[in-house]
Amino acid sequence: MKRPSLKRFLYLSIAAAITTIGLKFAAYFETGSMGFFSDALESLVNLFAAIIALVILHISEKPADEEHEFGHGKAQYFSSALEGALILIAAVSIIYTSVPKILKPEPLENIGLGTLLSGAAALTNLIVGFVLTKKGKKYNSLLLEADGKHLLSDVVTSVGVILGVIVVKITGLYFLDPIIAIGVALYIVYVGFKLIVRSTNELMDAAIPKDEQQRIVDYLDSLEERNIEYHSLLTREAGYRRFVTFHLLVPGKWSIKQGHDCAEEIEQYIEQMFINSNVTVTSHIEPIEDPISFNDIGIDRLNYSEDIEIEH
Repeated sequence: MKRPSLKRFLYLSIAAAITTIGLKFAAYFETGSMGFFSDALESLVNLFAAIIALVILHISEKPADEEHEFGHGKAQYFSSALEGALILIAAVSIIYTSVPKILKPEPLENIGLGTLLSGAAALTNLIVGFVLTKKGKKYNSLLLEADGKHLLSDVVTSVGVILGVIVVKITGLYFLDPIIAIGVALYIVYVGFKLIVRSTNELMDAAIPKDEQQRIVDYLDSLEERNIEYHSLLTREAGYRRFVTFHLLVPGKWSIKQGHDCAEEIEQYIEQMFINSNVTVTSHIEPIEDPISFNDIGIDRLNYSEDIEIEH
């Protein structure tokens, strides 16, 4: 099944970033609030991240070639890692700019207009973030999902900033404004760190999610009724692509065609279990009566059957 291009969603993300940058910086210039400034700076990061994501997505959607026989899907993880790094840089900039304002706080102006502008920006990010996250999960795109979650986290910070600015105006404690900005910075540090950790984990050939592994295991276990067993089940993710391999043990009296037809049936069934993902399933046929067939493949790994029964 040909996977539709996800570029149109990143164009939407870029448009949202440009819109929110204008609204949030307008809110900052109207009020002089460091909270609004920190929020605007994060949207600037969103723009750079969306542009980088678009370039990376273009690379990841290239078909497999002689030098990249498993495709270019892992390129998506570089985008998430870069986005996480950009978030950390933005956080440092916010803290660096805000600390002096704690010592020399300044009164805020035009709070009503600033709040309205920032609220409009938050609503924009809420809608676009929801769309990107939903489509990222549907198409198993870490890149798209990460961009969507970043926008949704931006909504949280925007709402926090708006409420904080209102409190500052009511109480007259203007030194709280830069403290709110620093709080925003610390929060986005957390978001950026999670993105980097997840990208690093996926680059190291992480297995597919355990619930999806379990679906495969349950199906393969059900084949015992047909005197078919398996072992050496391995899975990994590479961007939106997923790879599943295992050894299939069938009656030795079967002909090559019988064994091949059985393997094709099983492989296609597993592929259909993940209709929205690009899954490649590969099996190795062995005679069930031969003791040598039960030897595991030669790869160094821990037995990870504590949560899910993989070895047979």
